[in-house]
Amino acid sequence: MDNKKRIKPEIRKNLSPEQKRALRNGKPAKAASANKPAPAPAPAQKPVHEPIVTSEEDISKAKEISPYLTSGSHDISLPLSAESIKAFQVYAAMLRKWNEKMNLTNIVDDQGIAIRHFIDSLTLVAHIEEEERKKGRKDLSLIDVGTGAGFPGIPLKVTMPELEVTLLDSLKKRINFLDAVCENLSLEGITAVHSRAEEGAKNKQYREKFDIATARAVAALPTLCEYCLPYVKIGGIFLAMKGHAEDELEMANKAIVTLGGTVEDVHEFLLPGTEMKRTILVIRKIRPTPARYPRGQGKAEKEPIV
Repeated sequence: MDNKKRIKPEIRKNLSPEQKRALRNGKPAKAASANKPAPAPAPAQKPVHEPIVTSEEDISKAKEISPYLTSGSHDISLPLSAESIKAFQVYAAMLRKWNEKMNLTNIVDDQGIAIRHFIDSLTLVAHIEEEERKKGRKDLSLIDVGTGAGFPGIPLKVTMPELEVTLLDSLKKRINFLDAVCENLSLEGITAVHSRAEEGAKNKQYREKFDIATARAVAALPTLCEYCLPYVKIGGIFLAMKGHAEDELEMANKAIVTLGGTVEDVHEFLLPGTEMKRTILVIRKIRPTPARYPRGQGKAEKEPIV
């Protein structure tokens, strides 16, 4: 009997091209069962991402930030060396290049990067220098909680190389960027750590281990205190960077006391070259933070200490 006649139509349509060719040549072919499941697809290969390279042309374009850096640093009485300005140019070029591939910042214009990122970060320098005088040493340790694209931690390290800096962020892609910046700027004594703030503060390696903790407006002040004060040594300080913070400070009083702190100074000013209000709160750690803080599962934000 002809092989073609023995193969039912519903089976024939499931035959492979090789099987159909065998039938046309009059050779027996083992038909696939109509109920036989299709073979599992091969596992998808992970895409290979091209390295993000910052070119000399990118760095050359970033030189346009220099006049804003010079004027801004003059306004905060912190003249920058030629070496520091060059480092900030490379940083700005990398920020723009990587920002094309991931969400690092909405501020990418020359003045915005120079003033709202770099100079804003450097407004902490005077407070850190004051703490150095009080402690009688320059090798203080600082943790930047929720650092994002590295602000204020990396600008502080560029201008204060003796500072021991830890950059903490919850997103691995941002950690990759921070590592690349530190490597390109040849910065030493700076580490990027991939962790949520509340988880890192429970880790004995980081809890109450830093002379200074800082954060730049990543949450409301009561929440920010719960995230940051657990990292600070007794006798150390938390430098909270906020906009207009008068109402937040009143709301945060209970949290500050509960977490072992006391408000030592409130510095209000306008960001150089802008009408933007800024506040730096200096909160001194005078008692250990109770072990239950910071709370996990988003409770610091959902149920702040107020």
